[in-house]
Amino acid sequence: MHSSTAFIFPGQGSQYIGMLADLIQRESVVADTLSEASNAIDLDLRALILKGPETELGTTCNTQPALLACSVALWRLWRHRGGETPAFVAGHSLGEYSALVAADALPFAEAVKLVRQRGLLMQGAVPLGEGGMLAILGLSDEQVRATCEAVVQDAVAQDAVAQDSEVLSAANFNAPGQVVVAGSRSAIERSTAAFLEAGARKVLPLPVSIPSHCRLMEPACQALDHAIGAASLTQPAIPLVQNTTATVTETVDEIRAHLVRQLSHPVLWTDSIRYMAEQGVTHFVECGPGKVLTGLSKRILRTAPVTGLDPEAFPEAFPERTPENFC
Repeated sequence: MHSSTAFIFPGQGSQYIGMLADLIQRESVVADTLSEASNAIDLDLRALILKGPETELGTTCNTQPALLACSVALWRLWRHRGGETPAFVAGHSLGEYSALVAADALPFAEAVKLVRQRGLLMQGAVPLGEGGMLAILGLSDEQVRATCEAVVQDAVAQDAVAQDSEVLSAANFNAPGQVVVAGSRSAIERSTAAFLEAGARKVLPLPVSIPSHCRLMEPACQALDHAIGAASLTQPAIPLVQNTTATVTETVDEIRAHLVRQLSHPVLWTDSIRYMAEQGVTHFVECGPGKVLTGLSKRILRTAPVTGLDPEAFPEAFPERTPENFC
């Protein structure tokens, strides 16, 4: 085992039409993984990934199993080619389920069904158009938290909304100076000016209809808790760093609880990467389509090498012999 390497798995936002297209065509491990996932939920993920349409791939209940399948396909190919076991695994939001599969803690077919259900529950938790998310660039974590609180309190003080209906909170602590917030549509619309006034460099609306990782997702938590409770979850064979604690989870019961909590609480990605670095990790490998986590991790730890196992990196990442910089 390379004791200084961690594998990190991406979440929603990394998907795109044609992801892993070349590998699907020429690597049986990848093609077979997509077939297994498709059979598990009776949905042709291969066709969806290769041909779209983009609106269908971008639908949460489709995005989640598609990304999980692609990430696990890359992991399996890595292992098939002789890639060794990392010291840690972690995943951003949805990616935590990919990490559980990689750590032999959750059977792949069950994981595909579970994230499909997770996506449906998330879609049903908030009526379409009543929630949103913003990326805030250039503010500290504390500035974002304080501005969220001020926006909510100002609205309530003006009797514009009821206390319980106005929701705005940090959802993803992605990297220093890059925090995503989620909340009710009214709070999202009201907050842009407040973040800019606080000194934000940019405030970017995200093209999503689901306000993930805030208390608006609480209606989905009970059903997700039941689904996760029925899953064949076991102790990870590789230490798993979870989103809501940014530390290694010790027991299966804790893993279950944090998977549910993750739905309505923020993703502590910055702290997760720093925790693994403090434990001796010096190399991070993004195992999934795209380079979202690669960019974030480089901002968190500017000196730590980060490599992506995506199609563009395939010749370097998957030679016939495992590369020295990984193992």
